[in-house]
Amino acid sequence: MVLLTLSFFVTCYRVVAGPTLPDRIMALDMLVGVVIGFIAVVGVKTGYYLYVDIAIALGLVGFLATVAFARFVLERDMPEGDREEVGRKAGAE
Repeated sequence: MVLLTLSFFVTCYRVVAGPTLPDRIMALDMLVGVVIGFIAVVGVKTGYYLYVDIAIALGLVGFLATVAFARFVLERDMPEGDREEVGRKAGAE
């Protein structure tokens, strides 16, 4: 629990002070991992294994959020012509 708490605070610092948007996105992904760790530890300590299911659901939501943020960053840095071409290719598939 001490290591999880320490990593939680370090990750929160990175979210707030991250110099770039990708750094903040990675920190948010790490923060989800730390919270999953907290939930899993509490679930195992209390013997109430519904927490493990909640941790799995949170992991799925965190993964989808990270993919969405990554796509946002990727499209944000593209020139307008490339963005339209990628959109057409994605629509054709």
